Amino acid sequence: RCSRSVSQGNVPGVESASLAMDTEEGVEVVWNEVLFHDKKVFKTVEDKMKEMFENLMQVDHPNIIKFHKYWLDIGDNHARVVFITEYMSSGSLKQFLKKTKKNHKCMNVKAWKRWCTQILSALSYLHSCDPPIIHGNLTCDTIFIQHNGLIKIGSVWHRLFVNVFPEGGVRGKLHQNRDDKRNLHFFSPEYGSCEDDYAIDIFSFGICALEMAVLEIQANGDSVVSKEAISNTGQSLEDPLMREFTQMCVRHNPRLRPMAHDLLFHRVLFEVHSLKLLAAHCLINNQYMLPENCVEDKTKSFDPNGVMAEIIHKDRPRVQLKYSHVSPLELDKFLEDVKNGIYPLMNFASTRPHPVPRALSMSQEQVETVKTPTPEPQEAETRKVVQMHCNLESNEETTKTHLTLFLKLDDKLHRQLSCDIMPNDSSRDLVNELIHHSFISEEDGDKIVAFLEEALNRHRGSASAITTI
Repeated sequence: RCSRSVSQGNVPGVESASLAMDTEEGVEVVWNEVLFHDKKVFKTVEDKMKEMFENLMQVDHPNIIKFHKYWLDIGDNHARVVFITEYMSSGSLKQFLKKTKKNHKCMNVKAWKRWCTQILSALSYLHSCDPPIIHGNLTCDTIFIQHNGLIKIGSVWHRLFVNVFPEGGVRGKLHQNRDDKRNLHFFSPEYGSCEDDYAIDIFSFGICALEMAVLEIQANGDSVVSKEAISNTGQSLEDPLMREFTQMCVRHNPRLRPMAHDLLFHRVLFEVHSLKLLAAHCLINNQYMLPENCVEDKTKSFDPNGVMAEIIHKDRPRVQLKYSHVSPLELDKFLEDVKNGIYPLMNFASTRPHPVPRALSMSQEQVETVKTPTPEPQEAETRKVVQMHCNLESNEETTKTHLTLFLKLDDKLHRQLSCDIMPNDSSRDLVNELIHHSFISEEDGDKIVAFLEEALNRHRGSASAITTI
């Protein structure tokens, strides 16, 4: 166990949360303690606590922070509960939005849709549990984002703790979520005045969706964000479907707010899943039936000039899709993202979500970034890039070009990076920024500069370009 204090979203009753090491799995976790003033009070709620923690152990969803284990500890002079949760080292969504706001006015719509889908997938899962689990503290501070774009909700045990732990019986605050005036606008008008219901989570999600779209709802100098500021922010969204979507979530009457499952079918998010995504889920669901590294071995054996599909037209030449048109690196990255829960099947009920590999340990510098809204540069990357692939797409309405860069490192880790490029942006500046944020090693700088220069040159005069090395 370590003594370094960490924050994973406000958790009621928790006196301390520290970074710890799971020596069996070799991963960093969060050690949480709830201290009781009186052993008699502890005894009165002991059975309720055991039932609550046993239920939390069953929560298993790729977009929810994992609750690993717990134990009750009663001594001569103390009574406490210790529970271990997954550690999110990449920081909160609030931190990410604040950093993004420095260079952008709004969030990329595709990213916004992916985030909304992942959050709603998690809420739909919680609300469908028996009995239903109401989050009750969903804010941009309790939502976490990893470098690969995976969203995870923290503090899902918030309302459970408030309902089970006795008021005044524990040392930590039970209602600390309402103490932070910055986050008061995330809570619905009926919060705390009626029985818990899914509608309070939907209201909070609607505010999160607004903040994700515009990066921050302006308080206009007030200590709290007003109803008028929320309404004005919603009206400022250019996409009418996004406006309708967020307004449905923040309706004053809780009975008029849709359920999380229904929101997944809203026109702004719903889409017919591609055959590629359906096939990826099928492959992952049945991975235990396939030999190890079968995808990698299969892609190596393909003839690049081989035709995998052909579209025949009566009035024009047929269209052939060859294996060379698909990057094995991009395919590996896509399968990894599907397995991690970044592309859930929103159209179908999933009784058992895909298991998520627990995050690897992070460096001292990365741990420090959790504490500050503007993370400092991380420890320099030393792993070498062994394979590169990039997509370039032009935006017809603006002069921007959207770059998606796929990297495969020498330890087989995949890294996907994307950004909008302006005409005056140079490959050298882009690469220097990647080095600064420890996405690539300095030794790979010249190689990636040359790669991007070639890709940009090929892209000129065309609608899109794909380059692989």
